[in-house]
Amino acid sequence: MTRAFTDLLGIDEPIVLGPFGGLSSIELTAAVSDAGGLGSYGLYGYTPERIRDTVDLLRDATSRPFAVNLWLPTGDEATPADVDLSSSLAALRPLFDAVEVEPPSPPASFLPDIRDQLEAVLDARPAALSVVFGIPGAWLVEAARARGIRLLGTATSVSEARALAEAGVDAIVATGAEAAGHRVSFLKGAEDSLVGTFALVPQVVDAVDVPVVAAGGIADRRGVAAAFALGASGVQVGTAFLRTWQSAAPAAHRAAIATAGDTDTVLTRAMSGRLARGIPNRAMREIETSGIIAPFPAQNWLTGVFRAAAAKRDEGDLLSLWAGQSAALATHDDAADVFAELRAGVPA
Repeated sequence: MTRAFTDLLGIDEPIVLGPFGGLSSIELTAAVSDAGGLGSYGLYGYTPERIRDTVDLLRDATSRPFAVNLWLPTGDEATPADVDLSSSLAALRPLFDAVEVEPPSPPASFLPDIRDQLEAVLDARPAALSVVFGIPGAWLVEAARARGIRLLGTATSVSEARALAEAGVDAIVATGAEAAGHRVSFLKGAEDSLVGTFALVPQVVDAVDVPVVAAGGIADRRGVAAAFALGASGVQVGTAFLRTWQSAAPAAHRAAIATAGDTDTVLTRAMSGRLARGIPNRAMREIETSGIIAPFPAQNWLTGVFRAAAAKRDEGDLLSLWAGQSAALATHDDAADVFAELRAGVPA
């Protein structure tokens, strides 16, 4: 199945870069693809025009296959007409003041239309599209197949993996509770879908007949070797690559990962309204203490305003410091070194 996975995507090594919504970079995506893996780029919140421009930039940067990633709607997303943000704005006021920006006025929409985003990806024809938070509809599966685009679904449970396989995806990313960033559960609540990677992977491998990619808690050759021993056809790695200088993470975020040996990661809804894993900081603590968290994606949009300003000032206490439980194993600051370390764990 490992050979089936690499042949499926036209890559040399069964190593996938985790797609970072808001933290992806052309340089890191191209570096992983050029090394023989599957570079990935997160398109969360991108307009169709920006999607097309980004895929063009990726094609200019690498001649090798790459994937782009989109979030599917779960049906419970808040719209500006749904929510009164006055209490959330008041709770977040100290964080806006800390970076000297004014709280924003609500936009017409928090996110672009998903159908428009997907159509833009289909038109751009990347080698692969990975999706999170749901099952691609039959129209998308058929349209991707007709264009030669491989579809990767993401599961946090065996039942989600089965549903994705039945829908016709080409491969499944089994992502355990150790992983950085958002818990992308969609059949049950995120808090009820916290299966660890090395419990999840072999069960998913047994349940489906498509290649399975292990994600969550993998940062060095030992994790890679363990994933393959459990039947995985590939590995997806995020935090170890996020620490590198090629990523779009601010220096303060990369430094937080580099020193994460003394810090436990936690699961929180504070920064986006959805459950996600990261390193605690001032913003997370103050929002949780307030007890006021707007629903997704309203909370994500609100905190995104002060986070963008904090990124420019490199103030880590006001960022979303996404990191996985193996952050302490992320010891390299160059993507080539990370890739070489991971490659050392791939079975001969």
